[in-house]
Amino acid sequence: MNQVVIPGVRLAVDVGSVRIGLARSDPHGILATPLEAVLAGDGAVARVADIARELDAVEIVVGLPIGLNGVEGQAANTARDWAHNLAQCTEIPVVFVDERLSTVQAQRGLREAGRSIKTSRAVIDSASAVVLLQSYVDGQKRGSEQ
Repeated sequence: MNQVVIPGVRLAVDVGSVRIGLARSDPHGILATPLEAVLAGDGAVARVADIARELDAVEIVVGLPIGLNGVEGQAANTARDWAHNLAQCTEIPVVFVDERLSTVQAQRGLREAGRSIKTSRAVIDSASAVVLLQSYVDGQKRGSEQ
């Protein structure tokens, strides 16, 4: 059965304790690109909701940090709570995607590009959001082709 994929920009959110990494897709769901990282704390939820509206996002994809053993821990609870607060600020649907290893993949990509972890701190959150969003849009394409 084919899955209907609504065309439009998706906004990915990688919830961190210091920064909230953001990435966006193109309207056709082909490519994810990094956006700014928003400082976590007061005002972050409202800022992300504003960015989603500015992009005319059709969906907000929040990374859910599930442990390698498949168990949701405190970080997943924090992400769920944060996403719930975001959903209260916007009419845009909020969905979760398993983000296991997205930070590891982002760090690997930055290392391969010649950046150290120390010099990558400012972009690692958005790079992680790119990894999780690209995985999500690729999965959507595969699902609609079946």
